[in-house]
Amino acid sequence: MRQNMERKGLGRGLSALMSDVNLRPESEGPRRADTKLPVARLKPNPNQPRKDFDQSALEALAESLKQKGVIQPLVVRAVGDFYEIVAGERRWRAAQLARLHEVPVVIRELDDTEVLEIAIIENIQREDLNAIEEALGIRQLIERFGHTQEKIAEALSKSRSHVANLLRLLNLPGPVQQMVRDSELTAGHARALINAPDPLALARTVAERGLSVRETERLMKDVNDPGRSGREGSRNVRAGSPGGDKDADTRALEGDLTAQLGMSVQIDHRGNGGTVTISYRDLEELDQLCQLLSSGPAGMARE
Repeated sequence: MRQNMERKGLGRGLSALMSDVNLRPESEGPRRADTKLPVARLKPNPNQPRKDFDQSALEALAESLKQKGVIQPLVVRAVGDFYEIVAGERRWRAAQLARLHEVPVVIRELDDTEVLEIAIIENIQREDLNAIEEALGIRQLIERFGHTQEKIAEALSKSRSHVANLLRLLNLPGPVQQMVRDSELTAGHARALINAPDPLALARTVAERGLSVRETERLMKDVNDPGRSGREGSRNVRAGSPGGDKDADTRALEGDLTAQLGMSVQIDHRGNGGTVTISYRDLEELDQLCQLLSSGPAGMARE
């Protein structure tokens, strides 16, 4: 099964599938449609991962379609006497509300696996997607189709650390993930809580107090190391530093190294020097780390 998924992932590849979906913003100009089809001859994909469509958003899109028409064509495939929507169901629903009789389409020959894969890709590209939904879509591409984090990041024009950090959010308890879905927490808040001893309790505290991401990170440090505040205050006084917070570049570097190694990396930079701490969960990870370090830069690049 795994070999089949890998062959599928390496066959057409994400680039070809992304080309079929063609999710460029409409402001970049319309894509050439193969033809126009009556709205009544189209039907939704029964395996479409997206089940909920916001009615007010559909009505707003319908008003736009009345004025401009459907600029971005739908991607469809022939199924019997009808055409099944592969990408663009939201536009089709809005076209019905706008009482349009036909819509532009691009007709493709796609199998069931490719249709599902494209539907997942289209959902990941939605502007209103929250971080948990995006992470779940990426995990589906990895587990069901064998795509790597690197390939997904490249196809979505994201960094690998961005993809890795999204996937880490799925390690949080379900109620905390739901708080992200409900916009009670941002993805930044959620990332700060991943290694918390009780993520749900801290998440509720963050939401109730309206803490910023930076304040949440400080809270996490205090919880994990109750004596840190006193030590850090003394160190800052000795060093003449106005504060102990890490700058954005340091945090970004920590994220990139964590994604590359698959292990938590902490950087403590002071003046011209500092320390790098790599945390491993078991002896297998320690052995993996030793192999990476002993293989030198070439080995690290391969990872």
